[in-house]
Amino acid sequence: MTPTIQLSQQEATLRLLLLDVSSYIGSLEGYTRPQLRFTGGWVRDKLLGIGSNDRFKFGTLMNQYVLQPEAQAKYPQNMLGKLAKIEANPAKSKHLETVTTKILGLEIDLVNLRKEIYDGESRNPQMDFGTPKEDAERRDATVNALFYNLNTTEVEDFTGQGLQDILRKVIKTPIDPYQTFKDDPLRVLRAIRFASRLGWRIDEGDEKAMSDHSIQDALKTKITRERVNVELTKMLKGTQRIASDVSDLNQNALDQNPYQALQLIDRLRLYRTIFTVFNEQTKHPTKIQDWEKSLKPQDWEKAYCQLQAFMLAEPNEGTDQDTASRPRSAINSILIRCPEDAFRAWLLCAFVPWARVTLPAPDVPQVKRPPPPAATAARESLALDNTNVDIIEKAVVFLDEIIQIKDAAIDEISITNPTLKRKEKSTGRSDQGMAIRRWGPPWRSYVMYAILTQITEASEDEYEKLLEGYARWLLNLKELDLLEAYELKPLVRGDKLSKALGLKSGPWTKKALDIVVAWQLANPDERNAEAAIAEVSGRKKELGIT
Repeated sequence: MTPTIQLSQQEATLRLLLLDVSSYIGSLEGYTRPQLRFTGGWVRDKLLGIGSNDRFKFGTLMNQYVLQPEAQAKYPQNMLGKLAKIEANPAKSKHLETVTTKILGLEIDLVNLRKEIYDGESRNPQMDFGTPKEDAERRDATVNALFYNLNTTEVEDFTGQGLQDILRKVIKTPIDPYQTFKDDPLRVLRAIRFASRLGWRIDEGDEKAMSDHSIQDALKTKITRERVNVELTKMLKGTQRIASDVSDLNQNALDQNPYQALQLIDRLRLYRTIFTVFNEQTKHPTKIQDWEKSLKPQDWEKAYCQLQAFMLAEPNEGTDQDTASRPRSAINSILIRCPEDAFRAWLLCAFVPWARVTLPAPDVPQVKRPPPPAATAARESLALDNTNVDIIEKAVVFLDEIIQIKDAAIDEISITNPTLKRKEKSTGRSDQGMAIRRWGPPWRSYVMYAILTQITEASEDEYEKLLEGYARWLLNLKELDLLEAYELKPLVRGDKLSKALGLKSGPWTKKALDIVVAWQLANPDERNAEAAIAEVSGRKKELGIT
């Protein structure tokens, strides 16, 4: 029995509009009425009961139709957005010209039925008009090759496998997987994304082809890093729970499963294919081969498994003492506050194998040290934006400092002598607060990177002690009210400080303001600006002023 699709009111109105446009085009001299179908992820997701986000002449004629009196009487005004044509770019494996627009608030792509013809010499296919079956067979997965016929309201499965694979919860190519991935290697990453989003498995034959060296080489050389970035970003954004049935999928309609995505990348031996691609112009004295030799992706599993455990840990709903006995909950509550924190954690997790890959000492002194290899890998392998590259770079730069400060803080927390504890608490608050200010607002991401890096370097029986140490430290930072220390403003402005000391502003001013803030952190109840000035005055020699 062929399944049916229940359209929303908005989708039903869209269907009627498109059918009216089709009839209008058919009534024009020289035109044949086009047969319209919805296809791709929208059909798949409608059959699963979940939401989805998923030709220029047709669009032009549709614009013409909506200006007709009968259309304006039947449909809302301003229902059709501007048409945008995205040209084909075969050199970047973008084989289809696509027209995009927004109708009734829904984003729509308009394309012809196509077939791809490869001549065996070029990696770029010739595109020609095709039949529904030919169009379905060129798609990346059988479950994305289903059609919804607007005229008959029937679901059409021209591969003969799509509906069956939905029931089996399998991602599978419509034709030979090796040929499919060879034609467009980006389909390797799309298969991983679909499988991780839906919580499904990838067909064994497809997995074998995805692991093939020639396919992985093609993914490295044929696909632009920008397109790889788009796919990986989609994998890593969203919540982490795997939907077990359709009702769960309906509640988490647009969620991804970063854990399963990274697990598949690891198991299919795709790490180096994705994360170690460099431009020929990479300007570093060390050979890329030497960097790759230092990588340890074999330990990467420890990092993404523990990060998944953090994500699934129940948030802190009790006291800090309760949470201390559940270190993953403490780590989750303090370091993962929002979807952006979660995305950054997964992105940083992807570069944990690069944490200990270092540059050799330069032959001659350098004014500015080049960025660590992890940052270069992030920029060139994924074409990441400057913000995320900077976060990865600083996560590596601050890695050892974070570990040292955490270890020292744990020792201070363990002090039992009341007098010594008060003294250490004051000093510790100042030192840790200044460190957080030095690390800046993304410090939580840097700490997560340190945790995941240390996890990969620890044995399994050391995990709990390591995580308990981080949990105690983070909870102590919370108790000391230091989580947002980077927002603390100096009690005294630079010009007032200069005036009080009878000096002109200069290089010393910034250092003096740091002394003021450090004093504030050590004396959180003090609000006396004069006392802060006195602290600076007593340290003139340290500042090099008289």
